[in-house]
Amino acid sequence: MAVNSNPEPFDGASENIDPSKSHQVAVSPSRPVRSFQRAAVAGAPTVRAAKPAAKESGWRKFRSTAIMAIVVPGLFGTVALPAYAFSPTAEDTASTSSSLQTLKESGAQSLSVDEGVTAAAVVRDGYSATTVAELANARAVAEAAEASARRATFATQQTSFSGPSASDYLANPPYPNFSLAQVFNVALQYQGVPYVYGGATPAGFDCSGFVKYVYAQFGIDMPHSSTAQGNMGTRIAVEDAVPGDLVVSAGHIGFYAGNGMILHASRPGTPLRIGPIYADNWWIVRIGI
Repeated sequence: MAVNSNPEPFDGASENIDPSKSHQVAVSPSRPVRSFQRAAVAGAPTVRAAKPAAKESGWRKFRSTAIMAIVVPGLFGTVALPAYAFSPTAEDTASTSSSLQTLKESGAQSLSVDEGVTAAAVVRDGYSATTVAELANARAVAEAAEASARRATFATQQTSFSGPSASDYLANPPYPNFSLAQVFNVALQYQGVPYVYGGATPAGFDCSGFVKYVYAQFGIDMPHSSTAQGNMGTRIAVEDAVPGDLVVSAGHIGFYAGNGMILHASRPGTPLRIGPIYADNWWIVRIGI
């Protein structure tokens, strides 16, 4: 229903109603304005309509509090239950101990062995120690056996050589005109000859046997000893050395090959060849002057 938002002044007398003004409301002149206003307000929502919502909110709070009072203690009881369940009591411990004692006394862990089984005899291992004297004796025996093997090899190889010996060359030297360059060229012919201890022929040389055999071909007789050969001739400066001179060191000798190299029979298992001078202390000796 539409109400005139700008009503005419009302003085309490009767008023004619204009039919064209459908929005106007006829009011009884005997009815006070206050009654009209109350009727208009009664049709609209009032403050009293919100009271049920307040009551409902209070009920919800009460219900939530009641649920919490019931559920929370139950949760605490559930959490505490495993700790209690895994805590053995004194009765449980005593019962377990009693059961173990019963098993021990009843012989549950006993073992029987057949009478036919015999125990194996136990023998303690013995040991022995080798003295220093025994080790020295064993070393001497090994060295003697090695020397014997070298002599046998030497004898076999030397007898297998059918060419001239150093003595044969001394009696009739093929190079009567002495020259250091010629000496070195003759020495080069024997590269590859095996090392043989005591050897003095192309079947096998040691260091001094090689030098003796080469110089014999020039009519120069040398002893079969590196020390004795080193004492022959004249000692010269290293910078004056030429191929054909002798490189001498303690216990070893060979032919100087230039540029700090030596042609020699070096050691067992290594054939005669040119290699670096490996001695820490060496000098040069020249034969023929």
